[in-house]
Amino acid sequence: MRVRPPAAAGEPAGEAVRQELLRIRAGLPDCGFRQRHERHPLLALATSAASQHIEGACERKGNKVTRRADAAPERWLRKTGRGLYCAPGDFYIDPSRTAARAVITHGHSDHARAGHDAVLTTAATAAIMRARYGAESAGAYDCALYGETRRFGDVAVRLLPAGHVLGSAQVVIEHAGCRVVVSGDYKRRRDPTCAGFEPIDCDLFITEATFALPVFRHPDDRGEIAKLLHSLAVFPDRCHLVGVYALGKAQRVIALLRESGWDRPIYLHGALIELCALYESLGVALGDLRPVSGERKKAMAGEIVLCPPGALNDRWSRGFPDPVTAMASGWMRVRQRARMGGIELPLILSDHADWDELIRTIHDMGAPRLWVTHGREEALVHYARSKGVEAEALSLVGFEEEGG
Repeated sequence: MRVRPPAAAGEPAGEAVRQELLRIRAGLPDCGFRQRHERHPLLALATSAASQHIEGACERKGNKVTRRADAAPERWLRKTGRGLYCAPGDFYIDPSRTAARAVITHGHSDHARAGHDAVLTTAATAAIMRARYGAESAGAYDCALYGETRRFGDVAVRLLPAGHVLGSAQVVIEHAGCRVVVSGDYKRRRDPTCAGFEPIDCDLFITEATFALPVFRHPDDRGEIAKLLHSLAVFPDRCHLVGVYALGKAQRVIALLRESGWDRPIYLHGALIELCALYESLGVALGDLRPVSGERKKAMAGEIVLCPPGALNDRWSRGFPDPVTAMASGWMRVRQRARMGGIELPLILSDHADWDELIRTIHDMGAPRLWVTHGREEALVHYARSKGVEAEALSLVGFEEEGG
């Protein structure tokens, strides 16, 4: 049984998918794992249009924006109790409380909150917010293509891919001859479920720092998936229970398993079904996914079951045949954290940039100024200053570890 996206009341499931595809305007990567998994032609058209916008937006890469002496970004972009606020454009970026106008970088709950009057984001993120918070999650959504410009007074705003999860975006803000890029959450390695990070020259780069310590150097994704498949071969009589975050990590692990040749059904905890169905409705092929029901647990020997991290050791996990507990997260680099969670098979798979990727991105963006937020800020600030970059910690509050 394939997991299908939910249909609206009185609307056939196929029509719900078709309408969602028509609404999708954000560019997506080629998500097919084999020729039989071809993207929907509507998505191909959207991707082509988005690519043209991105190419146009990146023509200026390598040409520094000329900044007027009175255009210092701290004069018009500041930290508030709600988060980053652009005064001349009168909007917040990922505000922690409801706002009249919000620009949302991606769908994780520490960045995307319900209740804003107007939201600018990608179509995929808007679909994720509706799925998580309901159809009335915002007063109005303005869904922009990657690279497409919106204007708020004399402020120009556009979104570029961030490579974090499906629909994730950097926010590029241009005002008074100054260009600021707010990264949101991002990673630099390939992800078969979302568009990759697009660097662009700027005057000020505002970066996340979730894994901004030299100890965090994520291994190759394929090697981590190979560890899981090897364990399945060694322990064919044991169920492999893998903890994954519902948005982004679950779908990425599934996609990587498919690319590694695992074409058997993958079983899902009920909390993962809706977002996996949404990904598929947006053109990300995930293969044969099946819900786990109570009577099936004893038959899960040799199978892969994905669940939220909190379900690994709760009552739900009882009844599986001698499960191998695994966890897919960048935090599995910390052995003590894995041991404390009772994780037998830690899989270091992160949706955030590691130390090397953060350093690479600082160089790629070419910004003379750097603001660092939500994470291990001090180490990255120290590194940037040692390279002649004017860096400071922004110390925004309200951002947690969902999607590590």
